[in-house]
Amino acid sequence: MRDPDNLNELVAIPVDYIGLIFYEKSKRFVQQNFQKIDFQGKEKVGVFVNASLEFILEKSQQFDFKTIQLHGKETPDFCAILKERKYKIIKAFSVDNSFDFSETKKYESSCDYFLFDTKGKLPGGNGYTFDWEILKKYKGETPFFLSGGINSSHKNILKSLNFNHLHAIDLNSGFEIAPALKDISLLKKFIEYVRT
Repeated sequence: MRDPDNLNELVAIPVDYIGLIFYEKSKRFVQQNFQKIDFQGKEKVGVFVNASLEFILEKSQQFDFKTIQLHGKETPDFCAILKERKYKIIKAFSVDNSFDFSETKKYESSCDYFLFDTKGKLPGGNGYTFDWEILKKYKGETPFFLSGGINSSHKNILKSLNFNHLHAIDLNSGFEIAPALKDISLLKKFIEYVRT
């Protein structure tokens, strides 16, 4: 998210998290502050890809983030440094059919959540799903976000998901009119359907 008017519409519907992306190569890269926007209790998430600790801390202070999503090759120690500073940490993993879920074990003590996204050319935002059956191989205890190309055609599948520790569903490109501009009506209908 980065459009103030669109953000004001978004906070009025039942979403739990709102992501602001600070990765210059992303089409959704945030370049302004949103101090005049009332997020109405929604959790703002700063999304970073292989950023320096200084940059993450600077943006987290500027935007008042309590939750940080790391979408690059950040180490468990790097995550731990941020967690020690009282941030909630979401660590993203790029998943395909060959993904080894034992890789997540070394992050368990330094992360609050994992995010499983589709492995593609980009660190995220590739716009297509992976085979969710693979998630049955995940035996960890850390709750996770499901991400990767989810759109309104998946509503019946998502409603029937029964994965252990599924915490949230990441809705992004599949609900956009343009990069970083959400179709609020479509998003609202989808969320209401899945929640009921």
